[in-house]
Amino acid sequence: MTVIRLVEPDDSAALADLLVRNRAFLAPWSPIRADDHETLEGQRRDIDLALERDRRGESVPFVVLDAAGEVAGRLTLSGIVRGPFRSCAMGYWLSEDRTGRGLATRAVAAALGHAFDDLGLHRVQAETLVHNTASQRVLARNGFLQYGLAPRYLEIAGRWQDHRMFQRLRDDPPVSSGH
Repeated sequence: MTVIRLVEPDDSAALADLLVRNRAFLAPWSPIRADDHETLEGQRRDIDLALERDRRGESVPFVVLDAAGEVAGRLTLSGIVRGPFRSCAMGYWLSEDRTGRGLATRAVAAALGHAFDDLGLHRVQAETLVHNTASQRVLARNGFLQYGLAPRYLEIAGRWQDHRMFQRLRDDPPVSSGH
């Protein structure tokens, strides 16, 4: 089953709908965005920019697909750096009605495969708000290890908030299938 694929312009309506329906659920975890972010046009612009960054090799914007193949959220590998660093950052969100079923865990695993196998990267990092234990569990299930705490790292929900910093290295031991 395909759990992630490159975002497409035709995903604009589905993403706008998800963002509107999940406004309250996503607000505590998200930066404050422009008023039109959740609109069809706002999502078209966001996707166009994301695909341009993909063409330049700077990021890879995915949609997360549920078991029925419907768009359930987004996952992005961003800040791709080549050379001796060979690293990127990962961020993702899911619709509230798709959480708690292992979908985020599978999406992160698929994105790690893309980062390591297809892009040849050495390191993937991810940051979570200190109190975002659900995302921390997803990362742990995928072999990410916490390596630090970043005070006032990102402006989320209108204020600068501390984040736990995680990484997964290409040559880290495989994750046991018991998770």
